[in-house]
Amino acid sequence: MTPITEVEGRRLALSNLDKVLHPATGTTKGELLHHYATVGPVILPHLRDRPVSFLRYPDGPDGQLFFTKNPPPGTPSWVRTTPVPRSDAPRARQVVIEDLASLMWAANLVVEFHTPQWRASSPAVADRLVLDLDPGPPATVVECCRVAVHLRERLARDGLAAYAKTSGAKGLHLLVPVVPTPSARVSAYARRLAVEAEAALPELVVHRMARALRPGKVFVDHSQNAAAKTTATPYTLRARTLPTVSAPVTWEEVEACARPGTDPGALAFLMDDIAPRLERYGDLLAPLFAPERAGEVP
Repeated sequence: MTPITEVEGRRLALSNLDKVLHPATGTTKGELLHHYATVGPVILPHLRDRPVSFLRYPDGPDGQLFFTKNPPPGTPSWVRTTPVPRSDAPRARQVVIEDLASLMWAANLVVEFHTPQWRASSPAVADRLVLDLDPGPPATVVECCRVAVHLRERLARDGLAAYAKTSGAKGLHLLVPVVPTPSARVSAYARRLAVEAEAALPELVVHRMARALRPGKVFVDHSQNAAAKTTATPYTLRARTLPTVSAPVTWEEVEACARPGTDPGALAFLMDDIAPRLERYGDLLAPLFAPERAGEVP
């Protein structure tokens, strides 16, 4: 029998709570739902007013994974959807997660949350810039942290403040609050930063996606600034062997990890690590919502 839970006045059927999703740690679906209930106050501001895409993994990361932008079949009428500009589907709509009930409904589907750099109220007008630092083995997050420190200083020269989070996979994301700017202009600036970083650190950075260029280097992926692209939302669980989380980190942690010989595991955070970090730091990405922190894109 599927238990019915009431969340903020909405009745939700939460299914298969004892199902093991991550055999390596024995993590169950019920524990996944508990994670989202715990991080609700900090993940919701990052989801609110942004059309969400889902990477679904209902049988765990070793089962079938599928990416969807369309509202899933059976989406309740009370879950907000919004029209989105898509060339392949002129009348497309996507889910917007506005409240804890919507968050728990979506989490029950077992999903990663992915969001664009713009809000539903202003499609293709970005209020943040993202740089995805992706290491090509044998490079690790340690090399990503070295590149992150360089990019932070470079952005600061343009009057822009960068904040870091783990990708929840192998790399690091830098998020930069900007005054609302057309996505195409943000994309062009982000590409310029990536090209400059490769010129400054040719032994460490590559700005092109070609696999042959990437072994031992950090790919500075600027493409997620395009209006049609998305990035893993802060605090989302990832469909990985271990229940890793895309977790905000301090610059002190990034700088410490950048030191040669650092264990890459120093910046890998699992589901159970997040509540203590929130107690200690609060939301390290809260400055993304402070209008005075947003800078002009050159």
